[in-house]
Amino acid sequence: MRMQQLGRTGIEVSAYCLGTTVFGRAGNPDHDDCARMVHRALDGGINVVDAADVYSSSETEETVGKALMGRRDDVVPATKFNGPMGEGPNRRGSSPRWIVTAVEDSLRRLRTDYIDLYQIHHPDPHTDIEETLSALTDLVRAGTVRAIGSSNLPASQIVDAQWVSRQRALHRLRTEQPTYSILNRSIEREVLPTCRRYGMGVLVWSPLSMGLLTGRYRKGSPQRNNARMHWVPDHLTDERKLDAVDQLLPVAEQAGMSLTHLAMAFATTHPDVTSAIIGPRTMDQLEDLLAGATTALDDDVLDRIDAIVPPGVDIRPLDVSHTPPSLVLTALRRRPVDERAAA
Repeated sequence: MRMQQLGRTGIEVSAYCLGTTVFGRAGNPDHDDCARMVHRALDGGINVVDAADVYSSSETEETVGKALMGRRDDVVPATKFNGPMGEGPNRRGSSPRWIVTAVEDSLRRLRTDYIDLYQIHHPDPHTDIEETLSALTDLVRAGTVRAIGSSNLPASQIVDAQWVSRQRALHRLRTEQPTYSILNRSIEREVLPTCRRYGMGVLVWSPLSMGLLTGRYRKGSPQRNNARMHWVPDHLTDERKLDAVDQLLPVAEQAGMSLTHLAMAFATTHPDVTSAIIGPRTMDQLEDLLAGATTALDDDVLDRIDAIVPPGVDIRPLDVSHTPPSLVLTALRRRPVDERAAA
């Protein structure tokens, strides 16, 4: 497994990161089986494990914590905060008030004294970034957290956070975790160049595009009645994406590899991508992903991929991607009726 520097943190991480979204009731409720997968991933050369407090309502962090017992010193645990962790309005977000509680809860569940990488899960339009960075800086200075990062931030907010850190002498965001796959390449336009500019590590999620790039979902095939289909139905049934999959399958076949291995190799080929997050639900899926870890794509194959999905293009955003408030709230896009009439 290739190792790379995680931005300028001085931490080395593997080209694959074990994602744990499906560890727990949301996917695989067998804690022992999940622990076996964690151990197999570590034995296979993976040294970074990514979680979040909201995954399976904190069950995932508990599962990971148990699995890492006795092997903690060899692993780079990463987790995220920001999502709702209860009914109360202050049990979520990126406020200092919530961050202090969230990190203590994650430390307890992960059974560790410190977290190597603590990440803002989503942008928080209600909290000034200076407030968030101030709280995270305190955690780094206390040794509770080794490095801080973000997930799903647009390039403009990454720049804003870097500027605030410099102006206020606060710790900088050292990593970004965006979605990236052959079918969703928009981060190539601004996010990846911005991360390169600031020396940030990049851990990309869903390099298999929520399962579409395994070839299991095909145009004209009966729809699968599984949890993923209920979670991202528009994504898995989008005809443009299914058309792209049909075009990619022969590219993989002619290159002598599976579509899964082609998609993973594509994600890790980009020089600004530090690690690609895999999310196996079963041991067989994990074994297949590990088997393709050394797959390399030549320029001819990459050119053929570019011809199917051009650089910087999303074939429709993922259902679960972050949507800016300006695209959700009509009031942020339309002047009041009386102002329109006056104009």
